[in-house]
Amino acid sequence: MKYIFATLGCLALASTTLLNAQTQQPAQKEYTFTVVKENPVTPVKNQASSGTCWCYSSISFIESEIMRMGGPETDLAEMFVVSKAYADKAEKFVRLDGKLNFAQGSSAEDVFHVWQDYGIVPQQVMEGLNYGEKLNRHSELCNGMKGFLDAVVKNPNKKLSTAWKRALQGILDAYLGPCPEVFEYNGKKYTPKSYAASLGLKPEDYVSITSFTHHPFYTQFALEVEDNWRWDLSYNIPMEEMMQIIDNAIEKGYTVAWGTDVSEQGFTRSGLALNPDLSAVEEAGSDQVRWVGVDPEEKAKQLARMRDEAPEMTVTQEMRQEGYDNKTTTDDHGMHIYGIAKDQNGNKFYMVKNSWGETGKYNGIWYASDSFVRYKTLNILVHKNAIPKEIRSKMGIK
Repeated sequence: MKYIFATLGCLALASTTLLNAQTQQPAQKEYTFTVVKENPVTPVKNQASSGTCWCYSSISFIESEIMRMGGPETDLAEMFVVSKAYADKAEKFVRLDGKLNFAQGSSAEDVFHVWQDYGIVPQQVMEGLNYGEKLNRHSELCNGMKGFLDAVVKNPNKKLSTAWKRALQGILDAYLGPCPEVFEYNGKKYTPKSYAASLGLKPEDYVSITSFTHHPFYTQFALEVEDNWRWDLSYNIPMEEMMQIIDNAIEKGYTVAWGTDVSEQGFTRSGLALNPDLSAVEEAGSDQVRWVGVDPEEKAKQLARMRDEAPEMTVTQEMRQEGYDNKTTTDDHGMHIYGIAKDQNGNKFYMVKNSWGETGKYNGIWYASDSFVRYKTLNILVHKNAIPKEIRSKMGIK
């Protein structure tokens, strides 16, 4: 499989941390969107206080793929994937003597590894809320596992016991519930693997794509982010071709799993992801006379309004690389691109399903500008047939 989908800071503290950072922003100007092309998605879910955007976004993507292939609308269990992925990550953490990021974030590749190795179950078979909460709240779970694994790594007996994996699984089962080995669904008995097979999805048909210049184009490399703990590979291609793939996918009825940076001022709690040219704002604010005697709070509000009116940046390949190299483009969040719309001025936006519940102006949907997607995409995941043939040929994909 050829996919890593990096999403580190997506803790749905998303509903608190990332959003609270923007509570001082004035309301942005009004946008009116007209749908150009929209492909089917399942209802918006809420990852709540868990760093599982990597799983929610990829499961959403898979649910859309099932519908695209003619299957029914399906609600798959994110916490089955989370439990299996945590167990795999714990084993690698111990093998590397703790020299691995063991945290709530991960890569969407985990979903496909779990699908292939263990299968999947419906949501109603494993809700993953075995700890007295109605929504995900994973800090205690993750911190407890990390403390336990740190103790295992110290290896005080100079030889690991045969019990530590069972003990780790016991923690996971206590919080998320045991992963079922056999279950009944819609009058049929399944194992997780047989249920996955019944849905018709083939993990090997999906590829991860990125666009950076510190590795040669038309080769594969492991995106250098902590959450790529499996060290999975992405295809590296020019930015323009990456954008062509997204557009072609949407036009042909496919959707796109999207790893991106949501720490930008242009990513708002109201459901917009914009990429304003702040250099124009800074130049406007540099005139000392303009701000003499102006209250600092009022100055901040005026600058925010100016940012809102600023034109969007024209993004280049060099800008993408600079952002990645200097850590202003970071590995924050995973979402699901499923359509294209235009605003009242004819500007192109991508329709994005988030996993923060039905929040924001558009009830859990974000509109991301073309400029934002060009600049702040870490990587995307698509079905190989969504890639235009000429680009696929250059990538060496049959």
